Order: sequence, then structure tokens, then C-alpha cells
Amino acid sequence: MPDVAIVGGGIGGLSVAHELVERDFDVTVFEANDRFGGKARSMEATAHRKPLHGEHGFRFFPAFYRHVFETMERIPDGGGTVADNLVETEQTLIAAVDGPERVATSATPDSLRGWLDAARPAFAEDLPRRDVAFLLERMLYLLTSCEQRRAEELDEVSWWEFIDAENRSQEFRDRLGYAVQSLVALRPQVGSARTVGSIYAQLLFGQMNPDRPTEQILNGPTSEAWIDPWVEYLTAQGVDLNPGRPAESFEVSGGRIDSLALADGERVDADAFVLAVPVEVAPSFVSPELAEVAPELGDIAQLDTAWMNGVQYYLTEDVTLSRGHQVYADAPWALTSISQVQFWDDYDIEGRGPEAVEGVLSVIASDWDTPGILHGKPARECTREEIITEIWAQLKTHLNTEETRLTDEMLVDTFLDPAIVETENGVENRSPLLINTVGSLKHRPPADVGVDNLVLAADYVQTNSDLASMESANEAGRRAANALFERYGVGDRAQVWELEEPAVFEPFKRQDRLRYRLGLPHPGEVTQSLRSVSSRLLGSA
Repeated sequence: MPDVAIVGGGIGGLSVAHELVERDFDVTVFEANDRFGGKARSMEATAHRKPLHGEHGFRFFPAFYRHVFETMERIPDGGGTVADNLVETEQTLIAAVDGPERVATSATPDSLRGWLDAARPAFAEDLPRRDVAFLLERMLYLLTSCEQRRAEELDEVSWWEFIDAENRSQEFRDRLGYAVQSLVALRPQVGSARTVGSIYAQLLFGQMNPDRPTEQILNGPTSEAWIDPWVEYLTAQGVDLNPGRPAESFEVSGGRIDSLALADGERVDADAFVLAVPVEVAPSFVSPELAEVAPELGDIAQLDTAWMNGVQYYLTEDVTLSRGHQVYADAPWALTSISQVQFWDDYDIEGRGPEAVEGVLSVIASDWDTPGILHGKPARECTREEIITEIWAQLKTHLNTEETRLTDEMLVDTFLDPAIVETENGVENRSPLLINTVGSLKHRPPADVGVDNLVLAADYVQTNSDLASMESANEAGRRAANALFERYGVGDRAQVWELEEPAVFEPFKRQDRLRYRLGLPHPGEVTQSLRSVSSRLLGSA
């Protein structure tokens, strides 16, 4: 079988390595960091013999994930598999500075009332009735649109415009416009309606699917519960894993990759190469000659990124908050969190780090451009210490409204993602996140870019999963492997799943395919246009 060199040991790189080695390819992986897993990896957070973990941000696994789950089921861990390390959540706490807290269930409904509650988004609770009806109309528009309309029309419209946010209530804008930023680090004014709407629908459908848990998280730090067993399995299968060995460039000759140049000066020859580095790194591997052969590679530089990074707070108490996520509705920095230790049944936190630590609150900040409440600056203009203290202040203002849950005396230690690096004017982010901005789909390359010995395996590849995530990276790895299987005549392909939507919408999609081919608008477009005009007229009366 051919030998394949993979550049990048994140989820995409490990996923393609997994598929290739199980079909007897010779596989070598070069990873710049000293640990595998990319943004999903855990890092040592405290200077102890057995340190506490720190992470880029907490991991969560919604029901629409398929590729990651199937891979986990094939990774041995103890007497079972890594999939056994997934734990179902039950609740999402929505905390607000002004107004009462709300708790939304994330468990699969087991009663008629439960199904009705699941069908109503938590963010839509207490909204004006006309806004709820309008949201349902917008979602029906999306779900009855054919794929071509979604890709060529809805990808060119922002979520903000699609939901007509300027003409809705302030509550609607806050909960269904700006609230998406805490999920995908994407301002609604620039985010593609195709992506935001599709993922929003998938999250809703996931809760109503009786066959899968709505949302799961790991029962320990990501590396211990997933990445380390994966690395151990791949090594046992014969994958040559090389951490701490960054690659620098491809040497191109005759329209194909001749060799891979490593930072230490070594040249690596292989039958085929996989580029599985992050979106901000990939353009450095695309020489003018390579972009001429595969123009899709040149388009990667046009993709946008945003910041979505995490901080862990190590506490003297296991402040559980809720059995699942916490969403901070009024936080200027679009915060979400998980209180983690309650899910770590077999993790010995008492033997890690400072003796006083009993709880870990893992928080993600998704808005780095809005001024905070403590220092009055956006996160990107703060020092690392100011970021940590500002997020802590925003948490306390949300969680201490009805009772005192967090106090400064609880705080033992903290860990801010080391990708956030201080500069003279604040901080820079060395690990940003791909965002699906308006019109960006056409700039995202396929896994197979037409270079006969190069494929791509990263979350900016065009995938069904679409959103920058572990799931999309894993799917991209499968697509990259399948491209190589096609070239080398391997019939056993890696499985790739479509996003599932209820079958009841299929007849409407078929009808819309015909309308689209005839150049006709979607029926909902006329309704939306009339409503926007009437809203403006009424607003000016």
C-alpha cells in the first residue's frame, strides 16, 4: 500500500490517519505542537507533578454529530471504547442580569408536554407571539429550500437579514440574533443564513430525536478521555506519530507535491500528502505554482476567522450550576460555560494540582470586540490578566443575582488558553476559529482539490457538517481518505453522513428545486418582502 505523510495532528489529521491505517496504508503524521488533538487537546495548567488540565475550550457533542461518534466507537479504551466516555447532559441554565433565570431541559422528551417544550426554543420563551410565529416561518423557509438555493442564495444573506432582525422586537434581536454568537462565535450581521439556520435547526431536531442523546460531554479532560487513547490505538496500528515536528512547506514540481519540507531541514518523500493544518496556517503551504494547479487552495486565504477561546477557573467548591451548559444572556463577551467535575466520576481531581481545588468551571468567550463591565475594554485590547478578571466579573453578575454562587474566596487558580498572546496593544489569537461569513461557501475547498497526490483534511473543507467543529474536521478526514481510496483502487470507503432533516419537508424541497431551475423565488420570499415593507411603513407612521 502507498505511504502517506499527514501535515497536522488535530482531529482532521488523526481522522484521516485512522481511516488509512485500517486499510493498510503506511501513515506518518507530523504535528507542530507537543501534543496531538489540535484545538481539542488538553494542556498542563498547573506546575505540579500531576497537573490540572487546561483546554482551548470545553468540548460538547450535539446529537447531529455522527462521524466523531462512529470514530470513537472504534477506539479501544480499557474494557470498552472511547464512546463509553460520553455523558449525557440534562439541562441548560440561561442566566440573565435583568430578569429571572431559565432552565431548559436538554434531555430527550419522554412525554407529550416534553415534546411540546422541546419544539419551542428556550431563547423564544416569553417572546411576543408574532416574533415566535415569524421565527417558525423563517425556519420553514430554510427547511423547504432546495440545496442549490441554500448554497447560492441563503449563503449570500446574513442571519440578521434573514430573520429581519431590524424590524423585530429587542427581545427577538437579543435572543435569536445575538444569542447565536455564543454558539458559533459569529456576529449575526456577518454570519451566513445558510450555516446559522441549518445548525440552529439541527440543534432543535437533536432534542426531539428519541434515538440519540440531545447533547453529550466527556467524563474527563479531552486528552485523557479521547485523544490519548486514540494516539495509543493509532500507534499500535502502525501510524508513525511525530509530535513537536512542524512542517514548513511543500516542494512542488510538475503540478504535484514532490516532497515535504520540515522545520528541522528534513525532506520527507511520500506517495501522497494530506494537508490537515488550521485555516490560518494553510495559506503558507500554498505556493503560487500550487494555487495555479488547484485554484481552490488559493481561496483558503479569503476565509474569515473569529475568536472563541476559553479560560478555566479552579474552585474550592464544585459549583455545579446546572447538569449541562450555562448561557450568560447579557454577558458582553458572549459567555458560555460548563461546571465539569460533576461529570468526571473517575477523574481524581484531589490528586491533581493544588489540594484546595474541588471544582472546575470552564468558560468560553465568543465576543472579543465588545467592551466589558470591569475594565471597559473589549477582550482583544485587554491583558491576559484583565481577560481573566473581566470574565470572572461577568460570571458573578449573572450567577449572583438570586443567591451568591461565586465568590473571590473560591478562586484557587486559573488557566487562559495559551493561544491568547499579549502584545503592545492587547492580545493576539494564534488559534482563531473559521467562521462561515456571508458568501464564504464558494471559497471553501473540497477535500480533493485536483492535485493527484494531495488532499485536505480540516474543518474549512466543504462538508455536510459545515460548521467549524470536531465533527466537520472528522468528516473532512473521511473525505480525504476516500479521495485517496479512489486513486488507489480501495473499495472499502469511509462512511460519510448527510445532515438529517425530517422527511416531511422532502416534497417541498423537490418543488423548490423545480422553482429554482425555473428562476422562481421561494414562496416564503414574497411573504418576507411584504412583511418587511409593511413593518417599515408602520414604524414610520
